[in-house]
Amino acid sequence: MEMNITFPGNKRVDAEFGGFTVQTDQPRGAAGGDGSAPAPFELFLASIGTCAGIYALGFMQQREIPTEDMRLRLTTQRDAQTHMISKITLDLQLPPEFPGKYREAVVKAMDLCAVKRHIMHPPEFEITTAIG
Repeated sequence: MEMNITFPGNKRVDAEFGGFTVQTDQPRGAAGGDGSAPAPFELFLASIGTCAGIYALGFMQQREIPTEDMRLRLTTQRDAQTHMISKITLDLQLPPEFPGKYREAVVKAMDLCAVKRHIMHPPEFEITTAIG
């Protein structure tokens, strides 16, 4: 996969790929942004939630379980010393008609999320530069 990262002004940084543009910005205030789009780290967290969500949705749809009342909430806890996130909680709110026998199975399905698996087994990063 290839993405082109562009810098449209101030603190905005966009990623272009597959005919899409994902816009990011920094918050207003000390970060110096315009607050016109989510910050890159917020998109990182959103990718975790939406990835787990698509696995939960697929699990439900495959079993023809209604999804209208299904909700997924992602919350984070930060380490006070490092200011890094120390815990991410995904809380799947199941619809009332959800069969109890599938509770563990839907959690296992969400565990298959590719974003989460890449965090658990991170890729190697290589950063290079070129002039011109």
